[in-house]
Amino acid sequence: MRDKTNSRQYYTKITTHVLQEMKLKGEKIAMLTAYDYSMAKILDEAGIDVILVGDSASNVMAGHKTTLPITLDEMIYHASSVMRAVTHALVVVDLPFGTYQGNSIEALHSAIRIMKEAGANAIKIEGGEEIIGSVKRILSAGIPVVGHLGLTPQAIHKFGTYVVRATEKDEADKLVKDAHLLEHAGCFGIVLEKIPASLASLVTKQIKIPTIGIGAGSGVDGQVLVLHDMLGITTKFSPRFLRRYHNLSEEIKGSVNTYINDVKSVNFPNEREQY
Repeated sequence: MRDKTNSRQYYTKITTHVLQEMKLKGEKIAMLTAYDYSMAKILDEAGIDVILVGDSASNVMAGHKTTLPITLDEMIYHASSVMRAVTHALVVVDLPFGTYQGNSIEALHSAIRIMKEAGANAIKIEGGEEIIGSVKRILSAGIPVVGHLGLTPQAIHKFGTYVVRATEKDEADKLVKDAHLLEHAGCFGIVLEKIPASLASLVTKQIKIPTIGIGAGSGVDGQVLVLHDMLGITTKFSPRFLRRYHNLSEEIKGSVNTYINDVKSVNFPNEREQY
């Protein structure tokens, strides 16, 4: 079914199978984050392919400096809010830090809670060989999994920096190996974050499942950005890969200032705005 407003393919409901079809057809996948009902509804009605309920909620919603503090209960709350708004997009939810590393049984329990309590479509998990046991156990329960390689924000204290990853051969070779491991385990997609564009393109060509890039160039199968960064709600985070499509921070401030002035000057409410 074709979208009458443009030439892109329109699917009534995005599924893991649809994403695979998109890769095969060379149709790019558009993904954005959302954490609440209202914003998720707007994204879904706009036709976004995938909504990621990211642990970036720890930063943009709760004000933490890293993604580490957000809890499983909080992720389930955000995911539940998003799911109530969505009819079209595929919704993927991050497993937060501490809910899957080193314990595949705990990983499965965490994933089951997200699927049952939030009604999510899939989960995302950071890492490669180190967490492959957790990936396999989650997949064994029939839960779809997206992998995440390159810059893995949950490991920020290990790396100590948010610089581009896999620029050296050893790390690049490990990333390629990990991508194949995740594919063979049964993941239906992999997020590649902040790695050289040439490496991301190489991985995309070598594996059959879709790759979604963030700071990984244009040779991947799709792109993801944090909604609050892309819309200019947050303004201090400005990496090279971020394109701001709006400046909502200033626009909202302007609206609030106008409201304050209207209230103080008794211009609001006027006669038409009262009973």
